[in-house]
Amino acid sequence: MYAEIIIPAALPKNYTWSVPEQFREAVKPGCRVEVNLGKRKRYAGIIKTIGEKKPASFETKDILNVLDVEPVIFPEQLKLWEWMASYYMCSEGEVMAAALPAHFKLSSETVLVFNEEYGDNFSSLEHDEFIVAEALLIKKELKLTEVQEILDSSNVYPVINQLIQQKLCFVWESLKQTYKPKKEMYVLLNPAFNDEKKLEDLLNNWSRAPKQMELLLSYLHFQKTEGEVVKSKLLKKSGASDAQLKGLIEKNILQVEKRNVDRILYLPKNVDIDFTLTTQQQEALKKILQQLEEKPVCLLHGITSSGKTNIYIELIATFIKAGKQVLFMLPEIALTAQIIRRLQKHFGGYIGIYHSKFSQNERVEIWEKVKTGQLSVILGARSSLFLPYQNLGLIICDEEHDTSYKQFEPAPRYSGRDAAIYYAGLFNARVLLGSGTPSIESYFNATQGKYGFVELKQRFGDMRLPPIEIIDTGKIVQKDKQCIMLSPPLIDEIQSVINKGKQVILFQNRRGYTPYQVCNVCGWIPKCKFCDVSLTFHKFNNKLLCHYCGTIYSPVHSCAACGSDQFVQRNFGTEKIEEQLQEVFPDAHIARMDMDTVRGKNAHDVLIQRFEQHKIDILVGTQMVVKGLDFDHVDLVGILDADALMQFADFRVNERAFQLMEQVSGRAGRKNEKGKVVIQTLQPEHPLLQMVQQHDYQQMFTAELANRNEFGYPPLTKLIKLTFRHRQKPIVVQAAMVYAEALKKKYGKNIVGPAEPVIGRVRNLYLMELLVKMPRDNKVITRCKKDLQEQIALLHQQKNFRSVMVIADVDPI
Repeated sequence: MYAEIIIPAALPKNYTWSVPEQFREAVKPGCRVEVNLGKRKRYAGIIKTIGEKKPASFETKDILNVLDVEPVIFPEQLKLWEWMASYYMCSEGEVMAAALPAHFKLSSETVLVFNEEYGDNFSSLEHDEFIVAEALLIKKELKLTEVQEILDSSNVYPVINQLIQQKLCFVWESLKQTYKPKKEMYVLLNPAFNDEKKLEDLLNNWSRAPKQMELLLSYLHFQKTEGEVVKSKLLKKSGASDAQLKGLIEKNILQVEKRNVDRILYLPKNVDIDFTLTTQQQEALKKILQQLEEKPVCLLHGITSSGKTNIYIELIATFIKAGKQVLFMLPEIALTAQIIRRLQKHFGGYIGIYHSKFSQNERVEIWEKVKTGQLSVILGARSSLFLPYQNLGLIICDEEHDTSYKQFEPAPRYSGRDAAIYYAGLFNARVLLGSGTPSIESYFNATQGKYGFVELKQRFGDMRLPPIEIIDTGKIVQKDKQCIMLSPPLIDEIQSVINKGKQVILFQNRRGYTPYQVCNVCGWIPKCKFCDVSLTFHKFNNKLLCHYCGTIYSPVHSCAACGSDQFVQRNFGTEKIEEQLQEVFPDAHIARMDMDTVRGKNAHDVLIQRFEQHKIDILVGTQMVVKGLDFDHVDLVGILDADALMQFADFRVNERAFQLMEQVSGRAGRKNEKGKVVIQTLQPEHPLLQMVQQHDYQQMFTAELANRNEFGYPPLTKLIKLTFRHRQKPIVVQAAMVYAEALKKKYGKNIVGPAEPVIGRVRNLYLMELLVKMPRDNKVITRCKKDLQEQIALLHQQKNFRSVMVIADVDPI
């Protein structure tokens, strides 16, 4: 018997191991097994397939141990892993490493335990077996590393297997699980006092130890009001000590019991829909259900504040009642904080959350609850796609246009939205894509009839979309010629809104204090030692930071080129805006929302709740403030630097800029208020700003589709980006040229580049990029991917280019 096993390593092809006789009944696809590869590399791998065909080209090694009685993943997950590896040009091992919680990837700690029943007659053993047996007889236990030292060899598995088969020893634990259940001490009343008369006699005849009496009364109160009583909470709330509790235990009045508990608290399960959909929402829901009957994917294009979430809630309730599981995907963790409170209100304990801010232990517990069907609805970011769903019926992909659905580093470089569509197909489940500003690709698929399509054009409560005022900052005279952060008209608008007791959101897509500083004498700019980028100054920490590699530098006070101490700070980030707001509006409560202020597990939620409770007047932030958040009292939204959004060297720049500005605009005037949006720019006549001002998505889509058709970009073609990385620039340039030359014979018309990207060095690795444009033909694309991977292998066979990393990114964004 042979098993194809996926191990968490970037192997181009899955390796096959042989299954020893003693494990043949235990092995199942989806179970973890312990295997070794090479001399010392040992892994916990997942069995993909089992068969009897022996590999012809190599001698197989034995599986060392089976780690699970039941599979930890389902067949649908294995199919998803295989598809992702194939589509995104990576290995199944890399997908496995991304998919499984860290505690399922175990740490090695093999221990052999001597079997006392064997006795001490070792005469029938071979030489190496005899040496290990003698050591076991003396020490009773040996670790794998100790056996390797005794035999002076790393290849000790044949010896160990022989000793196990002869029942001289057995394996106590081949791999140590790093996951540990959380324990909690519960306080219980001695069952003898469940009789009310006996308890009354005890209390009435109490003579000494008044503190113990107080603790007992506190316990009885908590037991009545809360049910089960946790020791730590009892002592904290009652102000009692361990000694007092110990006294009651010794008197056999109270008892203590240790139990396994969930790390995450869940509410009771219930479905409670306490709102009524508007006529437009009811019509949209009806159309969605009709479209999902006919097609597996439907796109809901609902303008901002049209009430898409209420439609999602009604859909979720429908699928829960049908006994199905629902995955509700969001692009950012920031969004989960607000929407989880809404969903818990309606679905209670049916809901679970899964994202990267959870600890590894918490992730394992959620994994098990999904696998056993205890959780019906999962709310999470793209990683929630990898959970072991048992009966998946619906995937909702909210804000489907968002780039956060794409994983950039490391492999698999997958799109959560696109992978969700494939995964749903394995369950015959349905997918609803929702957005106020759909991606060009999804909207194109809907117009071509590939997806179902439903529009929701009216805001909830018949509110109008906010008017947009464009301020030409080029006409405003600034004494020091610095970029204008807050123009006088915007300051007046902010003051007016604060005077009315309303709130303001200001958007700037740069964190830090200043993106760069420049020497006023010679023009020198402080840059990162490891990346070709300027350093961002963070005033709070008084440090210069590289936003690409994370390296921190001390502030620069003198120019490295000319020695001058005259520096000018260029442009502005959220930290500098916050500082100026505090100067202009000293009495206002101001907060900042970016990666620097919401690093903790619950930091997003705390900040959002403060804003919801009107404890903050002005919130300034990066694109975190854009994405789907719903605030009742926001009367003004300001986009401080629209030009920065429209100047990227990327074919998607207009689409992205429109989406960001339209989404930011949607935060204003959501509940019984008209609201207003102010956009600051040096290009007031830019065509894109006119489309944003008119909230005209259709015009933007038509213009973009025409441009992409002319130049051969998605959605009319498929893109594959190849990035070459090396520590030496001449080598990476030569490698990219050699690779491109080899491909031009077959794909000359489809290749753009190679060329150096805008940022040509990151983490001390020089970069070159090659773009491959392919027609939307699955057979042609599959053949092309195979050719690209073969060419990478051929490149690495050349001595000069063995250390050149080649990264394939399918559907780059």
